[in-house]
Amino acid sequence: MTGRVWSSDELRLLDGTRELQLAVEHPDGGTGPWVTVWVVRVGADAYIRTWHRRDTGWYGGVLRSRRARVRLGAPQAAEVGVAVEDVGARDTELTTAVDAAYRDRYGPGAGSMVTAASASSTLRLVPTGR
Repeated sequence: MTGRVWSSDELRLLDGTRELQLAVEHPDGGTGPWVTVWVVRVGADAYIRTWHRRDTGWYGGVLRSRRARVRLGAPQAAEVGVAVEDVGARDTELTTAVDAAYRDRYGPGAGSMVTAASASSTLRLVPTGR
């Protein structure tokens, strides 16, 4: 996956952002509507999930385009282009770490985000610098 690492400032903003704003990038350069998703960090990587894997909505769109824009922080959000990597649940160690990050960050409300179905929807966000 082509990209760069998150800067220390971006990681700080990620840590302070409970809900990430994400817009799917279209091939024509436009973007879809901004949606709110939960985001967690494992090490220096950022991950998002949906509560169930599907081919529609923001999740289906980002699977097709593999690119998105995210807004970090508020009220003056930093906007970052990201490549999106579908990591699913194929790596048991990573799945366990992402599950733990969701539980740590969102507490009891994370229940629907740490199921086998949601784990299969895990996406890594890789900043591209655009």
